[in-house]
Amino acid sequence: MNDNQIKKEAAKDIFSRGFNCSQAVFGVFCEELGLEREIAYKIATSFGGGLRQGEVCGAVTGALMVIGLKYGHHIEGDKDTKHREYQLTQDFIDRFKEKRQTIICKELLGYSVADPKEYQTIKDKKLFKAICPQLIEDAVEILEEML
Repeated sequence: MNDNQIKKEAAKDIFSRGFNCSQAVFGVFCEELGLEREIAYKIATSFGGGLRQGEVCGAVTGALMVIGLKYGHHIEGDKDTKHREYQLTQDFIDRFKEKRQTIICKELLGYSVADPKEYQTIKDKKLFKAICPQLIEDAVEILEEML
């Protein structure tokens, strides 16, 4: 099993243990980038389920946090770093859309986690288990190609 496959399996394992998509993707990269996993999980919590509104997929936001942690702008006036990080963000989004046509959670799942009836349908149809692990895999794979 190569390093890419190990990370994908580790991220899916994190998800299977009750963490959300964003936590799974961010959590599998954080330590190698100097951030404790517990802190990464805390930061990423609110991004699961498309910001709990069915908006931008948690796997995508987790990946964007990884890109920011590795390449993010942090020095006042450093426009080159800021521009480069924005380009990487757009590149990730473009690659994810190429695979999935959208980055929107409710479009990927077919239902919105923000609507109680639709959320119940997601659970009844086991869509979190059927769809989210593949989205996590996609995000990790794209990150591995980019980093």
